[in-house]
This record gives sequence, structure tokens and C-alpha cells, in this order.
Amino acid sequence: MKKRFLLRLDPRVYDALAKWAADDLRSVNAQIEYLLKKALKEEGRLTRNEEHKETQGEDV
Repeated sequence: MKKRFLLRLDPRVYDALAKWAADDLRSVNAQIEYLLKKALKEEGRLTRNEEHKETQGEDV
């Protein structure tokens, strides 16, 4: 199960994310998750084991 939390964003940031998400045929939530995972992988902060667990539907 995915963790839920409240995220407050500047309206301009949200609007830009919403447009980007629509361009990529994703929801805003999926776009944020995609961008966070990409950044974590690029910085080496998401291990392959954690990535595998996430894709299998397990909590990380």
C-alpha cells in the first residue's frame, strides 16, 4: 500500500505539473511520483532492492 500525505504546492507549480502530467498522459499524483523516483535513482538514493519492492506493490 502506498503512503498518503498532504503536499502543499504553489498554485503555479501545481499548474505546471498538471500540464506536464497531461502532456505525458499521467495524473498529477503519478507525475509527482515519477519525478521523485527519477530524482532518487539519479542521486543513488533508491536502491535496486527498494525499486523492486515498489514495483511489486510492497511498501518501501
